[in-house]
Amino acid sequence: MNQNVIKFYRQSEVPYGVFSNFPFRPIELDGKTWNSSEIYFQAMKFAGTEHEDIIAEAATSKLAAQMGRDRSRPLRPDWDEVVDLGTEDSRLQALWERYVNRPCLLKDYVMFKAVLAKFTQHEDLGALLLATEDALIVEHTEVDSYWADGGDGSGFNMLGRILMIVRELLDGERQEKTCEHC
Repeated sequence: MNQNVIKFYRQSEVPYGVFSNFPFRPIELDGKTWNSSEIYFQAMKFAGTEHEDIIAEAATSKLAAQMGRDRSRPLRPDWDEVVDLGTEDSRLQALWERYVNRPCLLKDYVMFKAVLAKFTQHEDLGALLLATEDALIVEHTEVDSYWADGGDGSGFNMLGRILMIVRELLDGERQEKTCEHC
């Protein structure tokens, strides 16, 4: 099987740079407006503390990422804990098993929520993600082997996996709307 592969990393890369968490595309999540999915993700590392509020006000996503990676800030103790995706959403559970094939960690779920919000709240982004059809989506950089591919394919590519899950969820919603008119 010769699957199409879409690689992205820098937000300036057209058209798929918007798959990065860094572009300022505001999202409504947890009762607040966040300027980017990256700012939301980094702030959630410190949910309920003054650090969440400080990061939420970051002037850029890059600055938020730097602050979120600063280990002098007290990372929430459950950040790497397993979370239950719940039995009420069997589709999400099935997609998680298909694309990730290991338990969901809190940091993964926070990223999933951010990506889902971004691609459902911005119609143009949702359409672009759906247009990738069944392509393998890869965040391609050697500076990250968890969220990206490590530059050589040895990384876990968690962000790419989450994007593919969100794509399938969006496609399922689109098909349901189409079938309502069948």
